Amino acid sequence: MPSQLWPYITPGIPDELFENLPGIPLSQRELRLLLISQLRLKPDSVLWDIGAGTGTIPVEVGLLCPQGRVLAVERDEEVANLIKRNCDRFEVKNVKVIEGSAPECLHDIKPTPDRVCIEGGKAIQEILQAVWLYLPLSGRVVATAANLESLYAISQSFSQLRARNIEVVQSAVNRLETRGFSQTFVAADPIFIVSGEKLD
Repeated sequence: MPSQLWPYITPGIPDELFENLPGIPLSQRELRLLLISQLRLKPDSVLWDIGAGTGTIPVEVGLLCPQGRVLAVERDEEVANLIKRNCDRFEVKNVKVIEGSAPECLHDIKPTPDRVCIEGGKAIQEILQAVWLYLPLSGRVVATAANLESLYAISQSFSQLRARNIEVVQSAVNRLETRGFSQTFVAADPIFIVSGEKLD
């Protein structure tokens, strides 16, 4: 259901509507749209969002899939509380915040997912190996990489796991901003979005 703060059925909540903390990554609106489209959500999907940061993805998906469930995994207590506050701001009731470090905490999480979003992280290969065990056939994983090393690690893991229907998208987003008396286009940091499915 739409919230009073975002009374629309489309994703793409402006970044400034989220509460944020200095130094905590916030997935920018345009990148969020790409990521959510790659998840290919169903009305009742169960999403694990690992490395949920500010909670932008859990909030957007929680609003898009009111019959679904989102489990947001975040290792830092202060950041986990931030996710909860953002869910409260948007009146999202179907997000549960899991405070813990992946992949170690994943075996305790219920229900198991049919969609997994992994937003960065140093242990990306270990996390991918772990979540693959919980995914059903036709389950889908979307992971982000901010550099070539992470992209290689994700690609190598997908190959070892025999993921199918692999897609790689690199964002190229420019936003119009006012600086002084002029308006100029400012580039958002490019990011790779890698997705794959468990089909056997």
